[in-house]
Amino acid sequence: MKTLLEKTIAQHGKDGLCIAFSGGVDSGLLLGIAAQLPIKVHAVTFATQLHPAVDLEAARAMAHELGVIHTILPIDELMDEGILMNPPDRCYRCKRLLFSKLREYAEEQGLGCIMDGTNADDLTEYRPGLRALAELKVVSPLAELGLHKSQVRELAQAMGMSIAQKPSSPCLATRLPYGTQITPQALAQIEQGESFLKSNGFQVCRLRAYGDTVRIEILPDDFHRMMELREDVAQYIKGLGFSYVTLDLEGFRSGSMDVHINKER
Repeated sequence: MKTLLEKTIAQHGKDGLCIAFSGGVDSGLLLGIAAQLPIKVHAVTFATQLHPAVDLEAARAMAHELGVIHTILPIDELMDEGILMNPPDRCYRCKRLLFSKLREYAEEQGLGCIMDGTNADDLTEYRPGLRALAELKVVSPLAELGLHKSQVRELAQAMGMSIAQKPSSPCLATRLPYGTQITPQALAQIEQGESFLKSNGFQVCRLRAYGDTVRIEILPDDFHRMMELREDVAQYIKGLGFSYVTLDLEGFRSGSMDVHINKER
C-alpha cells in the first residue's frame, strides 16, 4: 500500500505539491512520503483561533525534521459571520475559506496540486467540508485509495513516524453546539481545559461546552482514573469560568455534536 500511495502522490504532485499540513497523522503521512520523492513540496499549516496552538508547534517541528518548506498561513475565521455563528454547515464555510487561501498560495508558488489528509473514514461521517474540498479540486489520496485511519496509523508506524498514534485533534468549534456563537473566550476555555486533562493522562478527551456547563468525554477505560481525580478536575474546570462539570457516561466518540444531524440524514 505504501508503494501505491507513493505513486499516487508522485503523480498528483509532478507539477509541484502543496500539502495542507495540520501536524496530525493523516497529513503527516502524506508529507513524510512526499518529502522522499523527487518533487517540489510545500507544507502549509493554518494558524487560526479554531485550532489548538500546540498543534501549530507540532507541525512546525515535524516539517523542520523532514526538511521541507513550511509556511504558516494566518487566517481569522471568526471574521466570517457565517462561521462565527457556528451553523451546521460551519465546516463547509471554514474549509472553503481556508482552502481558497491555500489555493492562492499554491498558485503564487507555482504548485500544481493541493493535497489534504482526508481518509476513507471521513467519507462515512458528517463532513460538510468535503464539498468545499471537491469544489476547490483538493486531492485526498488517502480517501482516494480507500485508506482508513487504522491503516494510516499502521503505515506511519512502519515508517517510524512519531505521530503514528497521535490522537485526532479536530477544530475547537466542534466542542460547541451548532447555533452557539464562537468566541475567543470559549475557545480559550476549551483549549485550556483539554490541555489540563491531557497533562493528567487523558490523551483522548473532548470538553464539550454548553454555556456554563461542560460535558467531558474520555475513553471508558479512563473512567476509574477520572473518579480518582474528579475533585481536582472539577476545581480546575470551574476555575476556567464554568459552573457545572459533567462526565459523559457514553465516553469519547467523534462527532458527538452531530448526533441530531446524523439522525436527520
